[in-house]
Amino acid sequence: MRIRMASLLALALVLAGCSSSGDDSETGPIRIGLTVPLTGNYQALGTGDQQGAQIAVEQINADGGIDGRKIELVIKDDKTQPDQSVLAFNAHKNEGAVAVIGSSFSNSALAAIPLAERASMPYLSLAAADQQVDPVRKFAFQIPARSSTYAEQTLKYFQTAKITKIALAHDTKSSYAVAGYEAVKEKASQYGVTVVVDRAFDTGTQDFSAVFGPVRTSGAQAVFFWATGPPAVIATKQFATAGLSIPLVLTGAQGTPLFTKPAGAAAEKVVLSTSIGVIGKDLPAGDLKQAVDKLGGDYQKKYGTPPPQFAADGYCGVIVLAEAIRKAGSTDGKKVQAELEKLSLLTPNGRYEYSADDHSGLSTDNIAIATVTGGAFVPTSWMTEQLKTNLPK
Repeated sequence: MRIRMASLLALALVLAGCSSSGDDSETGPIRIGLTVPLTGNYQALGTGDQQGAQIAVEQINADGGIDGRKIELVIKDDKTQPDQSVLAFNAHKNEGAVAVIGSSFSNSALAAIPLAERASMPYLSLAAADQQVDPVRKFAFQIPARSSTYAEQTLKYFQTAKITKIALAHDTKSSYAVAGYEAVKEKASQYGVTVVVDRAFDTGTQDFSAVFGPVRTSGAQAVFFWATGPPAVIATKQFATAGLSIPLVLTGAQGTPLFTKPAGAAAEKVVLSTSIGVIGKDLPAGDLKQAVDKLGGDYQKKYGTPPPQFAADGYCGVIVLAEAIRKAGSTDGKKVQAELEKLSLLTPNGRYEYSADDHSGLSTDNIAIATVTGGAFVPTSWMTEQLKTNLPK
């Protein structure tokens, strides 16, 4: 009898120890996993995501947390490697995380999503490749706009700017770039755009002469370049010396000083499609401006620069998840998933409108077309006009 009582007491202590961490109970801190590349080729993306996520957690906790419960953010480095993302997800699950936010690297996110599905655990991806949410997976949601959304907004810009012929280049090793490339190819004709040069490269490319060389005699009026990380900086510098007088057009992956600073003068006048929050200082007064400034003020104080695209993504990942948990009144994965599917929330990235059929949440109205001017991102004249009528509310 004494042995049995001792065993029961030991079991009770183990259970008490588990519940005290707040992992599975509805009391104590809410543990959220964050997996981002803090080393490797996509370190710049992951660092920004981490910074934004930490600011969101600090703001929510300072405001009393979620129904009185503080958020505990547990950060793991996937090293820009899909297999490390898998290991990180399993570690988060075993350590009691109620959901996982990550990774900035589409390939890593795609590797972790099947695990989230099996575990019935919400996974909010900080990567933009369409393959994560098309087809819809029940527990996978996207925080940045989809690659195809960036592509379509850029095609709208081309149509208005009377750009009818483009050169298209993409990184074959990036799921994000491949998805964007495929969307441009699929939708270009809808906007009166023809791809007259089509070039591929991989993440390790150092010489882009094979990409830019054919453009000279092609009649292309712009180069639309899809990449993440170092290749965009290298290509931008080489484009500036290639003797081409047409615009170089990039995407949200370059919406950060971590692109403009190393690219330097070569980045001037580059056009890019990016999160609407990146042009925060030029937004008209209103609710969106307030949402952007709430992140921007704290980020500027802490890091001395406006928040890049990736910081906004990390920040939005936390506040979107926190709102779903708040509405669910629970950290149960299935209940949180159900609330995510009907969430409508205005954030620094614009308004998320998820549904059972749409786990990406952001439309083209939430994408800015900007130019680099003096090292800063400023809206094009077309974008300034769009903000007058299509501002997310």
